[in-house]
Amino acid sequence: MKVRVKWIEKMAFVGESESGHAVVMDASPEVGGRNLGPRPMEMLLLGTGGCSSIDVMSILTKMRQAVSDCYVEIAAERAESEPKVFTSIHLHFVVKGKGIKAEAVEKAVKLSAEKYCSASIMLGATAAMTHDFEIAEE
Repeated sequence: MKVRVKWIEKMAFVGESESGHAVVMDASPEVGGRNLGPRPMEMLLLGTGGCSSIDVMSILTKMRQAVSDCYVEIAAERAESEPKVFTSIHLHFVVKGKGIKAEAVEKAVKLSAEKYCSASIMLGATAAMTHDFEIAEE
């Protein structure tokens, strides 16, 4: 896998993926950015959420769960001093649908966390990773 990150101006960059997609990243105004896009560390969390969500939805689909909506809210803490790595990351999944089985969601989240989500497992090498879920019946 290869990507390219190109400087635009000030502290703004465009990241280009091998699959042909682009995203603008920027720093906060406090360090010279103009808030044109997410911060790189936010992108790490977004990527982790996307990776894990793909796993969870794929597993729930294979389990024939009638999911109408799924999202993950991620809260993270960073170290106080440099390098300001993530020290804890919590993923909270919300799965909506009819007759969704808690055992199925629990298994999907666990499989993503422990076996399939490369991003989550990689970040778990330096951060305490936790996961939970809730089901919203429709």
